[in-house]
Amino acid sequence: MKEEDVVISVLTVQGLVQGVGFRPFIYRIASEMNICGEVDNRNNGVCIRAVLTSAQRELFIERICRERPKVASIHRITISEKIEAKNPYTDFRITPSRSESDEVTQVAPDIAVCSECLRDRKMQAHRLQYPFVNCTHCGPRFSIIRDLPYDRGQTTMSAFSMCPSCQKEYTTVCDRRFHAEPVACNHCGPSYYALYNKVKVTNYPELLDLSSRLLREGEVITTKGIGGYHLICDARNEKAVSRLREVKQRDGKPFAVLFRDIENIRRYVSLNEAEEESLLSWRRPIVLLKQLRALAPSVNPGMETLGCMLPYMPIHSDWFEQLDTPALVMTSGNISECPIAITPEEAEKQLAGKVPLLLHHNREIHNRVDDSVLQICGGQPCLIRRSRGYVPEPFFADIPVEGILAFGAEKVNTFALGKGETILQSQYIGDLKNWETYRFYKESLERFQHLFRFRPSLLVCDLHPDYLSSREAERYASDLHLPLLHVQHHHAHAAACMLEYGLDEPVIALVLDGTGLGDDGKAWGGEIFLCDRREYKRLSHLEYVPLPGGDKASTEPWRMAVAYLWHYYGNEIPFPTGFRERIGEAKIQMLLKMMEKGINTPYTSSAGRLFDAVASLLGVCDISTHQAEAPVKLEQLASDEHQSRYSVLIEKEFISMRPVLEGILEDLAAGVPVAELSARFHNTLAWLLVEMAKRYRKQTGADKVVISGGCFQNKRLTEQLQRMFAEAGIPLFVSGRIPCNDGGVAVGQLAIAASRKRQL
Repeated sequence: MKEEDVVISVLTVQGLVQGVGFRPFIYRIASEMNICGEVDNRNNGVCIRAVLTSAQRELFIERICRERPKVASIHRITISEKIEAKNPYTDFRITPSRSESDEVTQVAPDIAVCSECLRDRKMQAHRLQYPFVNCTHCGPRFSIIRDLPYDRGQTTMSAFSMCPSCQKEYTTVCDRRFHAEPVACNHCGPSYYALYNKVKVTNYPELLDLSSRLLREGEVITTKGIGGYHLICDARNEKAVSRLREVKQRDGKPFAVLFRDIENIRRYVSLNEAEEESLLSWRRPIVLLKQLRALAPSVNPGMETLGCMLPYMPIHSDWFEQLDTPALVMTSGNISECPIAITPEEAEKQLAGKVPLLLHHNREIHNRVDDSVLQICGGQPCLIRRSRGYVPEPFFADIPVEGILAFGAEKVNTFALGKGETILQSQYIGDLKNWETYRFYKESLERFQHLFRFRPSLLVCDLHPDYLSSREAERYASDLHLPLLHVQHHHAHAAACMLEYGLDEPVIALVLDGTGLGDDGKAWGGEIFLCDRREYKRLSHLEYVPLPGGDKASTEPWRMAVAYLWHYYGNEIPFPTGFRERIGEAKIQMLLKMMEKGINTPYTSSAGRLFDAVASLLGVCDISTHQAEAPVKLEQLASDEHQSRYSVLIEKEFISMRPVLEGILEDLAAGVPVAELSARFHNTLAWLLVEMAKRYRKQTGADKVVISGGCFQNKRLTEQLQRMFAEAGIPLFVSGRIPCNDGGVAVGQLAIAASRKRQL
């Protein structure tokens, strides 16, 4: 190196560093430190080139990590050096974005409106009451992006030309809206509109007054949000909520509720510090909370929990300024079983004539995203539905995952793809059982591959050949001539949890859910494995029992009650008092004949169906109006005061629930309260899982235990296990960032495929 040569430090910052004000942040600290250089967005992150002494570089990196914007996250900073003949920099500047390879950076999830922007709506002349205000710290991101790098021209905001005021903010480095791609105001940005009484209304204050008046009068309205349309009504108005159920065609599934503020949430639910933190986070998920005080009865019939969220768009705050209600029901704007509507055409097709107002806006939604749902278990946020505010934030893998495409499960579907060392999981898709949801699934598959410049080289799907996700994988494999790996459903559940915690060693996996095809062709769902991310050994399982009617049994829990009793008692069934009368003798006899003759009666080890059977025997739920209604009601009924349990028969290869059923029948006959019976059942299951884990840890030498599967959305059971394993000194790992239900299966599939690929 010549004496006059200059060493340029090149820092590549990877993580969530685009669309979150990262370049202006770098500019600020570089200016404060008198550093000369430049920063730009690349498709693989943010690139900083600067003339630095070693001491400056150390402090610069330290400040980047310590002072980064609130929404930003840094995965890695790589450093290299470049020799220049002379210093090319006289100051520090932000330069245009570049796209130089197929590597990609993280794409920001959609971010709730920040307090500064809400204040701007009352202070800035061009943004007074503007409903689409945003800055580098907040606003739509994933829902509007079409391509990378993340620049305005690559988003649906490209349809709006900035006015001089917005342009000045957008190009002023020290402004909070410097390169805030969705930047807009009353003069140049998106706007709401509606057709009301055959007259088109475009004035926002007028639309706000109209929608508020309708809500006040007990009407149901539809409004386009960040990731799709919502159906909305006053959460205290029973007539309005009942009408919403008619419009939505939803019988009993609880509705989410948008509260005015955290103070009003505290009036209606029990709230701990972790729950409050999740509610107030920039992600603004729906958080399931213990209800203390009732809203309209039809909001969450028969439930003791309430799905709560806080405003995340300006219009939400505007409604509460005009209304005196503490809460609004806000549920996805679609007919049940269809994906959330995102275009005026979809909304009009599904809802026109059913609601008096469809409030549209003209900012296109490119990526459909529902509200996310979580609950706090043992102080840990556990996602139930991962979508707005979380997607497409990746999971970092500890092994190469490039080129692996995982197609997910059938219910609460997501898919996942491997890019470099990151796993990118899709937004919540839903149940792949109708054409509209399947079309959404295929559309999202294509868009993720385009956005993240993904080329599949290995495909992986569920073992079940009839899942639509498996069929789509077969089609891909045939069309692209790619290898396809079929993965057992419950192994995928376990592997997802293992990947979340970086476990790549043999563990004891307790996987309880509704169903998944087993290696023996039967329906599994109550499984104990010894497994790593490559393979598994089935150590034990719940005893196989009939599944009369197949999938029909999951919607009619009484079928499982009859099935369990017939399995253990034959035709001399000691039905509980009132059971025959509730169900009807003819239906019971029909089911008995089906099982005797083996007609449409596969066998299952499903823990979910065991919960169904107990719920029906206790008279809690005979017919489910929505998924997991019976287990949820059974959980919420359980008393915390009772510690007793039933006996369980642990055979060599399976676990018999006969003593449990016998104990329940005896207790029912003796008049023991059902709250106590539910508690005993939960206590029994928790004891059983801990006991089996202890036994197999000794036999196998595996030290750690993971739990996953939809049954662990049962907060009572999960927290009980967390306490019991902690008391026993056994390391327990619970799915949290990756949903434990079928929404996490795709990540597990990908983890298994990556491990097997590495082994080969």
